[in-house]
Amino acid sequence: MATEILSPRALNRATLARQLLLERSDLPAIDAIEQLAGLQAQAPDASYVGLWSRLRNFQVDELAKPLAAREVVRSTLMRGTVHLVTADDCLALWPTVKPVVERGFLGHYSREIAGLDLAAITEAGRALLAERPRTRAEIRSALAERWPDADPATLAYTVNSHLPLAHVTPRGLWGRSGPVAFSLLEEWVGKPITDGISLDDLVLRYLTAFGPATVRDAQVWSGLTKLKEVFERLRPRLRTFTDTEGKELFDLPDAPRPDAETPAPPRFLPEYDNVLLSHADRARVIPDGRRVPLPPGNGGRKGTLLVDGEFLAIWAITGATLTIESRKPLPDRDSITEEGLRLLEFVVPGRRHEVRFGIGG
Repeated sequence: MATEILSPRALNRATLARQLLLERSDLPAIDAIEQLAGLQAQAPDASYVGLWSRLRNFQVDELAKPLAAREVVRSTLMRGTVHLVTADDCLALWPTVKPVVERGFLGHYSREIAGLDLAAITEAGRALLAERPRTRAEIRSALAERWPDADPATLAYTVNSHLPLAHVTPRGLWGRSGPVAFSLLEEWVGKPITDGISLDDLVLRYLTAFGPATVRDAQVWSGLTKLKEVFERLRPRLRTFTDTEGKELFDLPDAPRPDAETPAPPRFLPEYDNVLLSHADRARVIPDGRRVPLPPGNGGRKGTLLVDGEFLAIWAITGATLTIESRKPLPDRDSITEEGLRLLEFVVPGRRHEVRFGIGG
């Protein structure tokens, strides 16, 4: 039997369905975060907009309360980037993705760490954080007293890259700001680190959230290498396809794969949303290969717009005005405006709102 070929549009609709972007879900926020295999969270308010676009009638407290209760946490995980995940997932993911985080550190600081005892620095950092949460500046200052000849930033990033840490609240609560402070993950959530999620289970979690996908897609999402043998081991449990370029795709047999012509409503995504970053070949959501912007700030007021499932514009909220910029005029402006007004009511409620369109994004 010939292998079924999936077009970029078919892959788009499948991924949007997994990411709850075809139709908003009634899932509780914690369950959605688990199903999505976490949310990208460099900008702390971004996850609120990400969940608002995915969940029906989402309210700020549906994320702020579990964050304050330490049921979900922000931590450095896949690709060595900050993700919002459930506490249990964080405890399981850290041992598996730790080599990725450490490899990223070594790649950036290979010259600075020459002659340093990284294990000793890590344990000194552990002792500091066992006392109380500390900012990176506080870690840097304290360790510089013991290693005065070392680059202070290198000392702090050694700790950040070798220990399982949580970004503590109030940062991460909607509308709150301030420097990032770190706690030992186990201290913060009150549970021990597990043995780590198996690579088999990690791949299955990835396919649940982002499939159908290639081996390389899973490696780009996780930062891990040599996953081909994992896919081969799982092959009897998976269904295979090919894309229009002949690359083999893997998926869970019963996962949703909607018809390619399924309507995809406009969706406002935060900066660096997972759906834009979690494949080696991003053509399924970024048809023109444009760069995904990460504007500075606390998040929640700038991001990207999906139109018919594709990243075609960027957006920003200033005051109570939403400005949408695209490289060419967008279709179905009425639907985009309607969704944009709902976004404004979520981000800046109770104001007189306005949606503007421009060319240049």
